[in-house]
Amino acid sequence: ISEGFRHPLAPTRVAAMKFVLLSVLGAAVASASDVTPVQKVIQLLDDMKVKGAQEMEDEKVQYAKFSRFCEDTLVEKSRSITEATDKMEVLNADIQQAISESERLTTEIADHAADLESIAAEKANATSIREQERADFQATLKDYTESIDAIGRALKALKDNSKTASLMQLSAARNLKMLPKGALDSIDAYLKDAASEAEVKSPSSESSLLMEAASSSDAQPPAPKTYESKSGGVISMLESLQDKFVDERVALEKEEASKKNAYELLAQRLTAEEAQSQKDKQEKTEFKAKRQQEKATAEGDLEETTVERASDQKYSDDLKATCAKKASDFKVRQKTRSEELEAVGKAKEIIAGGAVAGNAEKHSPSLLQTRRSGSALAFLRSEVNTPGQAQVARFLQQQATQLNSRVLSALAVRVGADPLAKVKQMIEQLIVKMNQQASEEADKKAWCATELATNQATREDKTDSVDSLRSEIDELSAATSKIAEETATLGKEIAELNDAMASATEIRQQEKAKNAATIKDAKEAQAAVAKALTVLKEFYAAAADATAFVQVSKVSALEGQPEVFGDEPYTGMGGASGGVVGMLEVIESDFARLEAETTAAEEASKKEYNEFMEDSKVDKATKEKTVEHKAAKKQANTQELTTLDADLQGTQKELDAAMAYFEKLKPDCADAGASYAERKAQREQEIKDLQEAVQMLGEM
Repeated sequence: ISEGFRHPLAPTRVAAMKFVLLSVLGAAVASASDVTPVQKVIQLLDDMKVKGAQEMEDEKVQYAKFSRFCEDTLVEKSRSITEATDKMEVLNADIQQAISESERLTTEIADHAADLESIAAEKANATSIREQERADFQATLKDYTESIDAIGRALKALKDNSKTASLMQLSAARNLKMLPKGALDSIDAYLKDAASEAEVKSPSSESSLLMEAASSSDAQPPAPKTYESKSGGVISMLESLQDKFVDERVALEKEEASKKNAYELLAQRLTAEEAQSQKDKQEKTEFKAKRQQEKATAEGDLEETTVERASDQKYSDDLKATCAKKASDFKVRQKTRSEELEAVGKAKEIIAGGAVAGNAEKHSPSLLQTRRSGSALAFLRSEVNTPGQAQVARFLQQQATQLNSRVLSALAVRVGADPLAKVKQMIEQLIVKMNQQASEEADKKAWCATELATNQATREDKTDSVDSLRSEIDELSAATSKIAEETATLGKEIAELNDAMASATEIRQQEKAKNAATIKDAKEAQAAVAKALTVLKEFYAAAADATAFVQVSKVSALEGQPEVFGDEPYTGMGGASGGVVGMLEVIESDFARLEAETTAAEEASKKEYNEFMEDSKVDKATKEKTVEHKAAKKQANTQELTTLDADLQGTQKELDAAMAYFEKLKPDCADAGASYAERKAQREQEIKDLQEAVQMLGEM
């Protein structure tokens, strides 16, 4: 047994094989057949080796498919689980964001409400201040206008040299509120001088008027001057004062215009801020409701995604366990098959060796002749032209066997038969040809690698895009269908609410009419029973009084007298009447209780009906609003589906074109059998062996 055989059971198996095969050989020695038993056994072992190798290869192919399935499926499930995890994280983030935004919006809505109250208060305060400023302005403007008019009249009288009129106007002007103290002193001084002059000339009504005007001043009279010089100074003073008042009135009017403009700007700004705050409040209220709806949708999606991920995770775990077991089994089976083939090969070596075939050759000449004629290496034992040529032939055959090369094997046969010069020329030509083939195949390999890589990237990209678009379309279609179902359900619920409200209204109207009739009947019955009780009670009372003093006769009944009522006075149906009155009183109380209970029931039914109608209206309004939102969402989904369908068709066409190009590349570029690296290594080894053979031939 050679040292390369390492199977622990090899010695036992080989010994057993030796025993069996030697037994068969011994039984066949006496046979004169052309095919000896040893050859038959060798053939059977060859068949076993071929079959075992084929089954081993088939098992590799089968496991490769299964392994590919495991890899693809696990990758797909891993991708699904990762996507589900990412989606759950996104949904959780969306839910938390919706909660955070709802809380933020609640705070901001409250802030807007506070801003609206603050703006309203500021507007009211600004309006109040403006009204007070306006009132102050009008009063001051009135004073300025009156002062300017009075000064104007006084100036006119002074300039007209109308002494009496000027004195009267000056007397009126000194009472003005706006008059400065210096001007007042000047007017008073002028009036006193004028009064003094009038008194000197002639005491008259005019002088009396001047004295009266001058007496109202506390200022000491200046030194006497002429009327003209005095009037000139007063005129100058009044003109200056008039100009001052006019300028101050103009400034006052400008200040009023400025304040008015400032107020209008403030009011405009506050109105704009109020409108903006109101708008922001409304928008944020609606957005808050939208976010809460999105939160509810996200929570539903999160629950579904969680269930789907758990299912995918369980499937992935089970598949991993199955694939791991199959991988372990495959290694064991391949090892067993490899050891089996190795054992068969060793068995063949033993049988073909001297211990079996040698003895068979010794004892059976026909067996030896048959084996020699059928040997695959007969050309090595045939006569060759030179010993060196035979050595080259053996070398090439050994390398052909080692590399499983048909080229070297065929060349070994040719070397053993052809002349030396022809052999060298043939080998050199073959080397050149193989180098050319290697160069051409390398160029083609590079081109194919580039094209296949580009095409594969395109196919994978377009396949991912198609899958993604189909997934989006499926999700959007499912969401749209769900919205349609929910809308239909809401529509049905709204219709049921309308029917329930109509039915409740009809029942309520009937119940109200019935209760009203019952209360009316109960009241009428109580009145009638009370009247009947009064009649009966009055009658029995009167009957009892009428017979109270009647004498009872003690005359006995005559013989033969028929039966007749007694002599006792009739006071009515005593016992029976008591029962009737009692029953009537019970009936009266029953009718009273019926009235009270019906009244209470009517109030309760009315309250219950009102509450039901109010709740139903609120529920109906909510559902109708939800239907509007879902209709808008469905419309948006439909438009998006149209866009996605167009994108899918375009991407699918691009994918189909890439697949068609790949099918076109496959016949020329896809490896069928050994890989390019294996073919390259074998060709290089063949060239190396051929070069070595040429060198060996050259040394002969």
